[in-house]
Amino acid sequence: MGKKVWRAAVAGGAAAVFTAVAAAPAGAAENGVSFTQVKLGNGKPIVIGVSKEVAVPGSVRMTTTRKYDSAPYVVPYRGGLDSGDELWTAIEGSDCRVVSTDVCDFTQTLYIDPTYSDIGNEDTGTWKVAARVYLEGDAHDTDDEGFTVQVVRASRLTVNASPEPVAKGRTITVTGLVQRANLDTDKYASYGGRKVTLQFKPAGSSTYTTVKKVYANSSGALKTTVTATQTGTWRWVYYGNSVTGASTSSGDNVVVQ
Repeated sequence: MGKKVWRAAVAGGAAAVFTAVAAAPAGAAENGVSFTQVKLGNGKPIVIGVSKEVAVPGSVRMTTTRKYDSAPYVVPYRGGLDSGDELWTAIEGSDCRVVSTDVCDFTQTLYIDPTYSDIGNEDTGTWKVAARVYLEGDAHDTDDEGFTVQVVRASRLTVNASPEPVAKGRTITVTGLVQRANLDTDKYASYGGRKVTLQFKPAGSSTYTTVKKVYANSSGALKTTVTATQTGTWRWVYYGNSVTGASTSSGDNVVVQ
C-alpha cells in the first residue's frame, strides 16, 4: 500500500521510527529466525470504512540468536513475499516479553487508515499473513505464516420508529437504510437487497430479541410494520457477508400508551 511507518513502542517511552521497505530483494532475507504463535485480528475480518483508522491486534513469538534492530511484526500481504502489496499504514509494537533464552513474545497494533488514496475497494478480500523482523546489519527475515485474513468493507444502518408515542394496539412503522463503504470514493453508498434483522428491547430490559427479518429494497431502504404492545427500543442488525462487515443501528425508543 506504499505508506508504511513503523512506530515501535519502547518500554522507556522512546520510539524507534523508520520507514519499512515493502519490496526488499528476496535474497536479503536471512536465516536463524523462527516465528510461532502468530496471530492477526483475533480470527475476525478486518473491517474498513471510509474515514476511521482501523486498529488490528496481533502477536508473535520469535526465536533467534541474531541481534535485531526492532521488534518483529505481522502484516497482511498479497503477491510475492517481500515483493508484493502489504495492507497497513503504521504498526505499534511492544518490547520483548522473555519466554526463555532466545525466545520472546511480542504484541502489536496494526493500523489501516482508509483516508490514504491508495486504499480502495480492490483491497478487500483474502490476504496472506507474514511475520518480519529487521536484523542488525540491514538484513531481515520474512516468513509466510500459512494462514489468511479477510478484509471487508464496513456497513452502517439507520433506524426510525414512529409514531412516538403510540397507542397500544396501533401500528408502528420502522424504517431505515443499509449502506456500505465505497473505498474508491470515500463515501457510504446504498447497499440494496440485504436481509436485515429487526430487534426489540422492552423498557427495563437489557436484552434485544429478534422480531422479524426484512429485505432492503434496491436503494437500501428498509420498511416494516409491527403492532405496538409495550414501550421499548427498536433497532436493525445486519450480520454481514464475505465481503461486508456486520453493523447495528442505534436504538429508537417508542413509548406505548
